[in-house]
Amino acid sequence: MNIQMKNIILTLCQVGEGFNQRTFKTSVGDVPIEVPRDRNSEFEPIIVPKHRTISEKIEQAIVGMYSRGMTTRDIEEQIREIYGVNVSETTVSNLTGKMITAIKEWQSRPLESVYFVVWMDGISFKIRHHSKIINKTIYLVLGLTKEGLKEVLGMWINETESASFWMQVLTDIKARGVEDILISCTDNLAGFSQAIKGVFPQSMIQLCVVHQIRNSSRYVVWKEKKEFAKDIKEVYAAINLDQAESAFKNFSKKWSAKYGYAVKSWETNWELLTSYFDFPLEIRKIIYTTNPMESLNSAIRKYTKNKSTFPDDQSALKATYFSIMNIQKKWTQPIRSWGIILNQFLTIFEKRCKI
Repeated sequence: MNIQMKNIILTLCQVGEGFNQRTFKTSVGDVPIEVPRDRNSEFEPIIVPKHRTISEKIEQAIVGMYSRGMTTRDIEEQIREIYGVNVSETTVSNLTGKMITAIKEWQSRPLESVYFVVWMDGISFKIRHHSKIINKTIYLVLGLTKEGLKEVLGMWINETESASFWMQVLTDIKARGVEDILISCTDNLAGFSQAIKGVFPQSMIQLCVVHQIRNSSRYVVWKEKKEFAKDIKEVYAAINLDQAESAFKNFSKKWSAKYGYAVKSWETNWELLTSYFDFPLEIRKIIYTTNPMESLNSAIRKYTKNKSTFPDDQSALKATYFSIMNIQKKWTQPIRSWGIILNQFLTIFEKRCKI
């Protein structure tokens, strides 16, 4: 707003007999104005509407600060210091609440027909529920597009992470246009593989090796963890499947007597843990672990670290959505060596890739 426009507002508003004094906050500062009044209070200002307390610029600032992890109380203090406007925490919540429509539209948007890789995991938050604070899981699905770009396909909330709810998530994704997922990367949640096959039967499943290492290491005493980890690395870092199987036989002979349950967990999931050996090294690096999802969750934690507890599900979803929007702004380039990886996918999945 320039000085000429400022004068126009002053001129148009200072007409008639009898006025209400008002100060209107604008991008060029405070503008003192007089709004005409009438006996029956029927006059409705057009240029400066009634009850206009903050400008669009301030509204955008509030949403921006909230999206970067600031609490409603911190935002209220910041707006007062910078703009001299008193904005209640309720007002901040109401303004950010307007984004619920945008979240619903994003959550129901059409998706691509094929994703080369999909990583799936959940992130837990403390949320107030029926006067109690409990842990709830927000399910996240991260996809790799044919352009080599990462894309968050959606988020869903539930009290616990379960295979049955993951099936609902996958069904939702399919209803939004996904016809095929070439490779699904997940943790070792019981029943997860069956849930994936139930919705996308052609998808190849790779269990996260890093999760498996963590889970099996829980049964090993501290003083032997380093040696245990070194021996299991001979398995998952093998050149090919034959060498991995040979290394695992040696590993099993050495540790089965002492840590039978840890070794058995590898035996039970062997086929799904070693799927990545079917692929070239470049693809192996991006599918043997759910690290891309771990990185996403870590980034979300940074944006939400000031919010130890959420008052309801909607607040947790808002914070997660804003975090994702900020994170995805940085995903402008395809993953490393994408040209090579794309050609490998086209060769291996020639009939299923849609380019």
